[in-house]
Amino acid sequence: MANYVVVGMQWGDEGKGKIIDVLAARADYVVRYQGGNNAGHTVVVRGEKFALHLLPSGIVSGKTKCIIGPGVVIDPAVLLGEMKELVARGGSVDNLFISDRAHIVMPWHVKMDELREEFSEGRIGTTKRGIGPCYADKITRIGIRAVDFLQMDVFAKKLKIALDEKNEIFTKIYNQPPLSYEKILADYTEYAAALRDKIIDSIEEINKAIEEDKIVLFEGAQAMMLDITYGTYPYVTSSSPTSGGVTTGAGVAPGKISKCIGVMKAYTTRVGDGPFVTELTGELGERLRTVGGEYGVTTGRARRCGWLDLVVGKYAANINGLSDIVLTKIDVLSGLDTIKLCTGYEIDGKIHHAFPASTESLYHAKPVYEEFPGWKEDISGITEYEDLPAACKTYVKRIEEFLRCRVSIISVGPDRVQNILLHEIF
Repeated sequence: MANYVVVGMQWGDEGKGKIIDVLAARADYVVRYQGGNNAGHTVVVRGEKFALHLLPSGIVSGKTKCIIGPGVVIDPAVLLGEMKELVARGGSVDNLFISDRAHIVMPWHVKMDELREEFSEGRIGTTKRGIGPCYADKITRIGIRAVDFLQMDVFAKKLKIALDEKNEIFTKIYNQPPLSYEKILADYTEYAAALRDKIIDSIEEINKAIEEDKIVLFEGAQAMMLDITYGTYPYVTSSSPTSGGVTTGAGVAPGKISKCIGVMKAYTTRVGDGPFVTELTGELGERLRTVGGEYGVTTGRARRCGWLDLVVGKYAANINGLSDIVLTKIDVLSGLDTIKLCTGYEIDGKIHHAFPASTESLYHAKPVYEEFPGWKEDISGITEYEDLPAACKTYVKRIEEFLRCRVSIISVGPDRVQNILLHEIF
């Protein structure tokens, strides 16, 4: 049995898309198990960049069977647009399939997301793609699923019930015009016709593949610190990007997962609001942003940048049960005189090495740093660990020692070939 899950260890944007693309070359299936088009994965192949939002990252290889799992929420217009663009660039969507249990993002979800961000005092900083409201409808049992695209008479009834309720909210609470039933029905009838042949029973498909000893790679969106339960609540996403999210988001038992691979940037970034203990707001933070190209794939928003936070890293390693770590963007640190690692937080005069639940405490936490010498060499062309500068290897070793987990791949650039392999993952 060879089934692997790839998770982000920080606030997303760690380079999971690249790593999944690399590993997908040896996988039979890539399964996206949560999130929506509020996240983006970037894959670079021979200098050509692919920005993916709903399509699993394995789609670029053209050989791997890709499934959008039951835990994902799908905006059909966005998905069809991505499919069209990929085909126009010479790719194929022949191996793409959608779980019949995946929920569908509707126009009222997007509108509700926008209104809440506009009028709420407790602004979260969402991407306004309707993802949270779609998950909310799923939990309150009034959601619309991909399986409803196979029975349009059922879809039409569910649409009427849900829209009548949402229009009451829009008109009476937000003083907004109602959404049109006829327009939505017409649009989604077209979407259903275009996607109907892609909708399958993914539970049966995935578990059969596992029984046949196929290599299945499970892909999460966002990351550990945006998890609805374990992240910096309420500045989180609406699903579980952790390894535990695979069981509910893909429909496989925990015992069927062989390894969990954590992807961690060699520094830390996050997008949107919320506490960020190691954030660098001055010239150094701007340097990391510029050299690292730290702008959101989905929104284009500038990412906040800071030193690598190993308190967060340890928290992620524990909850996800990591077997391997992929360390990305370490090339961005080249040229710095000194580099810092956060190994604890000082909160109200006490040192903490565990990540606290209180978001309020994090806002006034002070990072406890260990300082290391930097390196000046350009390492983006290095392919062997032994050829890295001594200072770089010291930095990597300290990360392994603190997290008690081996670093198996070091990424030294955005292209799929810019990697240093320390240990075989498969």
